[in-house]
Amino acid sequence: MLKLDGLEAFVTVVEAGSISAAARRLGCAKSVVSDRLAELERTIGAQLVQRTTRSLALTGDGDALLVRARSILRDVADAEAEVAERRGALAGPLRIAGPISFGALHLGPAIYGFLATHPGIQLTLDLDDRFVDAAADGYDAVIRHGPITDGRLIVKHLASSRRILVASPAYLARRGTPKTVADLAQACAILYTNREADWRFPAPGGDTILRPLACLRVNNGLLMRDAALAGLGITLLPTFFVHRELANGSLVNVDVGAEAEGATIHLAYPANRSPSAKLGALVAWLRTAFGSPAYWDASAE
Repeated sequence: MLKLDGLEAFVTVVEAGSISAAARRLGCAKSVVSDRLAELERTIGAQLVQRTTRSLALTGDGDALLVRARSILRDVADAEAEVAERRGALAGPLRIAGPISFGALHLGPAIYGFLATHPGIQLTLDLDDRFVDAAADGYDAVIRHGPITDGRLIVKHLASSRRILVASPAYLARRGTPKTVADLAQACAILYTNREADWRFPAPGGDTILRPLACLRVNNGLLMRDAALAGLGITLLPTFFVHRELANGSLVNVDVGAEAEGATIHLAYPANRSPSAKLGALVAWLRTAFGSPAYWDASAE
């Protein structure tokens, strides 16, 4: 008979990429995960994972079992959560993915209070700026700032953010303050590499698009902010990255007479999966925690 801990070990090994990483995620010894996986393979009568010293790959049998194993584990978790919810409590596992910088600055602090209010929820929060496939990667939901166009996902709006040009007073004193969008062509730009290398300013008559000369390209918003603080150049960032720096004057909003397109924070979950009560509670909690308008826009005024 299949054991749930064996299925859990198998799915976690696949998602984590190694037995060592799976052991850390499950909070048990590497030998325990290895033994559970081996026992599952004996029960199934087939090798599920090809293991070498450097890599791990699913066999054909493992690939066939993975979808069913995930479904079984999700059904068990949902059943446990449903029983808890009937007693008036939110409980059970909840696995969320989110972007690194926003997660550290805003998502984490908001979630701490949520978990204190609902101690029965076992949350796993994975922060990664890469694209995460919520359905394929086994997440209950993903949180992103930016457009989500995947038709397989149900998208819930959490908050919005202005996106503004910022620079340090020292940079502006040295290079001058741009007054128009055209003036930005002479600026040293700090650009985000995971996004089109342009600055877009929507207008009723059509968008104005500027492709500035980059002095730095980087794939992390906090490093972009820090480069601007160091006086390296001008950068375009959501206010949730820079609201404190704007308040204390270490960064200045560079007003060129045009408003850049904003950023929107979403939570998305697979359309073929009914959202749990705890996921709905998380959406409501985050909307309240971020506010409308969001506190980072209010403090950036």
